[in-house]
Amino acid sequence: MIHVEQNVFTLHTRRTTYQCKADGHGVLLHTYYGPRVGDDDLSYLIRPADRGFSPNPSEAGRDRNYSLDTLPQEYSTCGVGDYRLPAVVAENADGSQIVDLRFVRSEVRPGKYALEGLPAFYADAAEADTLVLTLQDRTTRLTVELYYGVFEESDLICRAARIVNHGSAPVRLLRACSACLDFPSDALDLITFDGRHTMEREPSRAPLRPGVQSVGSIRGASSHQHNPFVMLCEPGASEDYGLCYGAALLYSGGFEAAAEADQFHSARLTLGVSPYHFCWTLEPGEAFTTPEAAFICSPDGFAAMSHRFHRAIRRNLCRDPYSGRRRPLLVNNWEATLFDFNADKLVEIAQAAAPLGIDMLVMDDGWFGKRCSDFGGLGDWTVNEEKLPGGLEALAPRIHALGLDFGIWIEPEMVCEDSELYAQHPDWAFRAPGRAPTRGRSQLVLDFTREEVRDHIYRALCKAIRSTDIRYLKWDFNRSLSDVWSAAIPPERQGEVYHRYVLGLYDMLERFHRDFPDLLIEGCSGGGGRFDAGMLYYTPQIWCSDNTDAIDRLRIHYGTSFCYPVSSMGSHVSAVPNDQTGRVTPLETRGIVAMSGAFGYELDLSRCTEDERAIMARQNADYQRYYGLIHEGDYYRLTDPFADPQYTAWAHVSADKREALVSLVTGAARSALPFVTLRLKGLDGSLHYRVNGSQQAYSGSALMHAGYPIPPMRGDYQAMQLHLVAE
Repeated sequence: MIHVEQNVFTLHTRRTTYQCKADGHGVLLHTYYGPRVGDDDLSYLIRPADRGFSPNPSEAGRDRNYSLDTLPQEYSTCGVGDYRLPAVVAENADGSQIVDLRFVRSEVRPGKYALEGLPAFYADAAEADTLVLTLQDRTTRLTVELYYGVFEESDLICRAARIVNHGSAPVRLLRACSACLDFPSDALDLITFDGRHTMEREPSRAPLRPGVQSVGSIRGASSHQHNPFVMLCEPGASEDYGLCYGAALLYSGGFEAAAEADQFHSARLTLGVSPYHFCWTLEPGEAFTTPEAAFICSPDGFAAMSHRFHRAIRRNLCRDPYSGRRRPLLVNNWEATLFDFNADKLVEIAQAAAPLGIDMLVMDDGWFGKRCSDFGGLGDWTVNEEKLPGGLEALAPRIHALGLDFGIWIEPEMVCEDSELYAQHPDWAFRAPGRAPTRGRSQLVLDFTREEVRDHIYRALCKAIRSTDIRYLKWDFNRSLSDVWSAAIPPERQGEVYHRYVLGLYDMLERFHRDFPDLLIEGCSGGGGRFDAGMLYYTPQIWCSDNTDAIDRLRIHYGTSFCYPVSSMGSHVSAVPNDQTGRVTPLETRGIVAMSGAFGYELDLSRCTEDERAIMARQNADYQRYYGLIHEGDYYRLTDPFADPQYTAWAHVSADKREALVSLVTGAARSALPFVTLRLKGLDGSLHYRVNGSQQAYSGSALMHAGYPIPPMRGDYQAMQLHLVAE
């Protein structure tokens, strides 16, 4: 709900309130974001004061109490006396870098705004409303339209900015944030989700310190190293208690999330496109639209915030061709065969998969061009008929005859120098003139800023998809950007290439969504290198990590779950010893871990023993039985795998609280361990539950406060599940 009165703009969700106000000088001030309050004008909380070295705008006259350097800003500017993090920086025609934004008008619209060429949460008029606040620099006529999407039920507030040059001379944007959020106190902890390839999204928590703390990516993708989701919270906040704020950027390129604790112990968070190598020229009449930022405030701790993000992402962001029905349970041949496969080998794996209840075979890297290793072949999307005689048209019917759907791996954004594509169009790859290229995984990056490049790749892939009934694409991206220079863009605008690349990627993905509405696309970037809310708009599931080790995955899933729902996490059972770690874990454990995600297998099923096949058949039956509970239920982190090596536990609880699935995995075996009593969460305290069909029923209050005794388990990395059903 949006309430507007005398230039006070109050955004109410079910549990929270967000407010800003245009003051008497036209400065848009941020007054409040927190637990729900009334429609009061909360600007009474702002206390102007005369502070040394904090200058005063001309309109203030002799009033030294009024300074932009001390006031909470809604979209901070530059060059006019606010020395904290700016939301926007522009170089004007006269060379100055001054942006002085003042309020012009407001507009309330039913429904949720959309962003041209960019991902965004969506809703109809009954679910969300939009507020648009227009600010302008009166000298240059640079205009900023601030968009606010308010989802009342899910406590979600989305923000974006559209920056328009209404002046008569070009303006160069040097920084353009999606949102700025000021807090009255810097007594906050910043939580980021960091890591590396094969160990992504590990939570890192630290109190704000004086100055700027930031994370981001300059790799051209959101990256394995830092995720475009951060949290700010009270120092004592935990899973179940305390005030916290989650902030996600719907963007798959370089980003920056920066928090500043200033001299007077207030704080500011900015979120947006990385300013690294960013310079965007706005000719008169042109506009630049920032990616969307999404915020959820939870007065009740981290779990409540996660649940609201999960529901909003599932219902109002992902465009899932399997909406309302179960996605396919698949087997991928990569870790089974790497590049060494042919049609008969794939059919052999499919024959082993069919009796186990598996729905789909996915053929991974190596099916096209001269692709027999990762040293060549990318860019030529024609079938390698030495491996696959007769092409996809011959292979797919053999898979379909076994009752399985068929999917393929692609890496459309890349090219190898031995390919026919590169021989014909070397300028289609990023490569600066006169410089030797920097290779990643022996490949170069195609210039997706160019429409003719995207058109060529799209036509080639469409031909492959339409040659047979392909139901799934795994879309990979296996290197970071470098040598970023486009032959199609003039030298003075090369600072636009990083962002234009992401826009080109989104354009390509949108074409697939439009032309193949029943096609499921799984995102991937060496696993989790592009796991962000922007990609989820196009690919409702993403390969969570190239690390398939079940014990490492406990940590990866834990960190990922703070923002992203279980349904988005591609997660497979792989062979042991594990390729990444060499660790041996029981098949039951690997299945229970992978089941908390978009489930599948990544091994050679044709080589499994009968006992292993029996276990897999039970796993697959359980996954299908619990699918709705796992993918639509609320996810509870019962333990922290970074804090307690003895065991890790989590739970899925149905919306009506009448059913729950609790999973637990132990650590390395040790002698004489203490007994484990697990306290559950999310149940209805007034109901009674039977555990795994037991005769005895336990009250929800007892299970949550007294706990449930976990029987001792012998051996390393054991696992168990508890299925709770209310009487």
